Amino acid sequence: MTTVLVIDDSPSEMAKFRDMLAKHNFKVLEATNGEQGCQMAADHLPDVILMDVVMPEMNGFQATRKITRGKTTAHIPVIMISTKNQETDRVWGKRQGAKEYMAKPVDENGLVNIIHKVMG
Repeated sequence: MTTVLVIDDSPSEMAKFRDMLAKHNFKVLEATNGEQGCQMAADHLPDVILMDVVMPEMNGFQATRKITRGKTTAHIPVIMISTKNQETDRVWGKRQGAKEYMAKPVDENGLVNIIHKVMG
């Protein structure tokens, strides 16, 4: 079973991701901030990470950089998902190591397809 770590500080967004991913037989791990997400990525080594951008303390760009440059976590593909949908955000996200960048609200089938794409 594919394990997806969702890092998002919004309970309503987390619930949406949990429901969407469960429907497609993904195991879901949840972190509510970047620091916790980085720790969970190192502890659990999920197959994919869905990363929010706007979070308190450590934002998604910082957390993505930490995960994609970490010795034990660099192999894990990160998909950034944010309400910030400017081209500069997309470019910056990719520079931090993200494989993909999606805008909220997320299309369920689009999300599942991108998860499979970054894993393949």
